[in-house]
Amino acid sequence: MNFNFLKFKKIYFFFSGILILGSLVCLIIFGLKPGIDFTGGSILEVEYKQERPSNKTIEEKLADIDLGKIHVQPAGERGVILRMKDIDEDTHQEVLQKLKEINEVEEKRFEAIGPAIGSELKKTTKIVIIFSLLAILLYIAFAFRRISQPVKSWQYGIAALLALFHDVLIPLGVFSVLGKIYGIQITIPVVVALLTVLGYSINDTVVVFDRIRENLWKITGISFEETVNKSFNQTLVRSISASLTTLFPLTAIFFFGGETLKYFSLALIIGIFLGTYSSIFIASSLLVSWSKWRKRA
Repeated sequence: MNFNFLKFKKIYFFFSGILILGSLVCLIIFGLKPGIDFTGGSILEVEYKQERPSNKTIEEKLADIDLGKIHVQPAGERGVILRMKDIDEDTHQEVLQKLKEINEVEEKRFEAIGPAIGSELKKTTKIVIIFSLLAILLYIAFAFRRISQPVKSWQYGIAALLALFHDVLIPLGVFSVLGKIYGIQITIPVVVALLTVLGYSINDTVVVFDRIRENLWKITGISFEETVNKSFNQTLVRSISASLTTLFPLTAIFFFGGETLKYFSLALIIGIFLGTYSSIFIASSLLVSWSKWRKRA
């Protein structure tokens, strides 16, 4: 027995519309906090041998050193990650000395990225995203080129891109709020996670679309909406099972994997959850809506 998922498509569109609108508002008001990967700067990670001092204590201790706008982020039980403007080796040692005055401390890593490299990374990231989206559109339009009724092949590509826009925009909205409240920054690992979400989401969407294509060829005498709904039911368990097997280890990484992987895994968790939802309920619902608008026109 097939459950009629499509009768709720207005609810799916409304729910996603609210999330997209909220994300856009957050991005406009709060913006995103780019990390030193994109702006250039230095990152220092240390671990205290005893109790970790408060962020305020650390900031006050380093106030006399010209570090620009410093961002202090706890890491684990006793670790601290400091992000600041690009500093030389003398200033690096001075910062370590100040931190040692608070308590005994061990340096874990020190990295410096020049502003030119950061600017180049920002430019390269934009190019990669644009070409990835263009390649996805062209691939789907080509893969579904033999389907022209009741919607055109290129409309499958547009529906997939709209679903991807949904899957990436909402996590960015979440990170804009986290950046405002907790100072969380957009770093290369977060960007990599979002690009991974693009691939994961498009894979789910293509699986559903491919089943729709097969059913259009095999099943006759039923409407396009009934064909899409049948495809929903046939792929639902597979999509949810695949997503859960990915979300479980990602959740473990988020809680137990350390600070460097924390927000990488969070971006993946949000994106994969949304990708599964949009692949099943948004992308195909758009095709049904377009087919109805086409009949009315």
